[in-house]
Amino acid sequence: MSSNHPPIGEAEGKAEAVENMFDAVAPRYDLLNRVLSAGIDRYWRTRAVALLRDEQPRRVLDVATGTADLAIKIQRTLHPRETIGIDLSTEMLDRGRDKIAQRGLASRISLRRADAATLPFEDDTFDAAFVAFGVRNFEDLDAGLGDIHRVLRPGGALVVLEFSTPGAFPVKQLYDWYSHHVLPRIGGLLSPDQGAYEYLPSSVAAFPDGSDFLRRMAGVGFADLAWTPLTFGIASLYEGRVRSHTTHPHTDS
Repeated sequence: MSSNHPPIGEAEGKAEAVENMFDAVAPRYDLLNRVLSAGIDRYWRTRAVALLRDEQPRRVLDVATGTADLAIKIQRTLHPRETIGIDLSTEMLDRGRDKIAQRGLASRISLRRADAATLPFEDDTFDAAFVAFGVRNFEDLDAGLGDIHRVLRPGGALVVLEFSTPGAFPVKQLYDWYSHHVLPRIGGLLSPDQGAYEYLPSSVAAFPDGSDFLRRMAGVGFADLAWTPLTFGIASLYEGRVRSHTTHPHTDS
């Protein structure tokens, strides 16, 4: 049994450990997503993208894009002029590029290796940004959210889709049993790195979800915040807006 996984919560060196973990699971990542979520992850992504359906953003950033499932959904649903996906894992990005090419979307979607905390883009570059199942893997949550805020134009939206911990009986008890006993076993059967699927429930449990996450978004400057639990609270959608960059911590000289 492998126990190699990133540190839980925010910790120095986490970004490199996350990169190594996702490089290891990349060959089976899409299969594992479908099996472990019974396909409901597709519905969650659809809900996330639908939040901005009426806004017609022209340039969209997909942070922690993985194998580009969300980037493809963004392009097919919102039809922006350009979608850029970033991720730490080159193996995941390679598989994402293959999927994009197979769907004839290479002229609209580009992928590049980058860290959310140090995005290689100018201020006010994007009309919208998404993060699906990636913020709990940030080494420094405030730095990652803050740099996303920096690259969004005033009025731009951030939509975050992330796992959360259900609180109501009996969903909480069923979720705890599944995530700590079933999920790691299936992950171990389908992936060479069982440690990655031991990391998942631990990282979800440590993540500041719900109103705590909204406070973290507000702390880096996001406003007009909203939180929507999905599927009995197993996942959550968060939305915030950029009013201006005058209070952004990275703009201090």
